[in-house]
Amino acid sequence: MEETSAVLSPRDPRVLPAILLGGLAAGALDLASAFYSYGWGVPRAIAGGLLGPEATQGGTGTWILGVFLHFFITCVAAAVYYAGSLRLPFLRTNWLVCGLFFGIAVFLVMNLIVLPLSALHSVSPRSVESLIQGLLVHMFLVGLPISFSLPFFSR
Repeated sequence: MEETSAVLSPRDPRVLPAILLGGLAAGALDLASAFYSYGWGVPRAIAGGLLGPEATQGGTGTWILGVFLHFFITCVAAAVYYAGSLRLPFLRTNWLVCGLFFGIAVFLVMNLIVLPLSALHSVSPRSVESLIQGLLVHMFLVGLPISFSLPFFSR
């Protein structure tokens, strides 16, 4: 039997902080990893998903748009995880394992759906090392912060 205090309902004032904390933490960790691996131009490539390939040559405004879009995407991912946890309570109680699998799901959605449909039409082949790095980053730096934010705020 589950405690009622461990359940966040849609009207609970702790819902928005849980989603924002999870989304912003995941976004910051993922972006820091991308900066380390690919350099400071990553936000321009993110903005290129909306604006097209010419965005990679954009200026400060394009860079800021890319950062905003990145955090928007991670906050949407956190909202999706929260919405799923309303129907599947084990997402809250088993946040460690579920967060790792959610990170894999986010990686797959981004690489198999979002990027090919973006204005960049990114479908370039990747090395095995790049795929493994992407999976691990999404598992530990995206999935876990998002999954942990729900039990953290439901205490």
